[in-house]
Amino acid sequence: MLFGAVGAVGTAGHYLTLILLVEALHQDPTLSSLFGAIIGAVINYVLNYKYTFKSNKPHHVAASQFMVIAALGAGINTLLMFIFIRQLQLYYLLAQVLTTGIVLAWNFVLNKFWTFSGK
Repeated sequence: MLFGAVGAVGTAGHYLTLILLVEALHQDPTLSSLFGAIIGAVINYVLNYKYTFKSNKPHHVAASQFMVIAALGAGINTLLMFIFIRQLQLYYLLAQVLTTGIVLAWNFVLNKFWTFSGK
């Protein structure tokens, strides 16, 4: 439950960045989503380390592991956004909703069992 709440805050940061870049600054949705994913990853790391998983791993270890997973997740995010928008011609926000669900599952499993596994 807490992971979901933390994820919602990170996702809000991601979507706000995406929408601002696309709508206000007329940037490419795929690239804007990548920048949003970076913002969301920073928010998620801080909140998950402290509240969700209550990890006692040193930050240099947990942050390194988290960033590997976040980078892979950002890559998956960018690839899916490209496919959904460019190949399937989906509206960018619909594409992001679909992508978010896939990347959320990826991030949760790997962070739970690798990044924040030490209590």
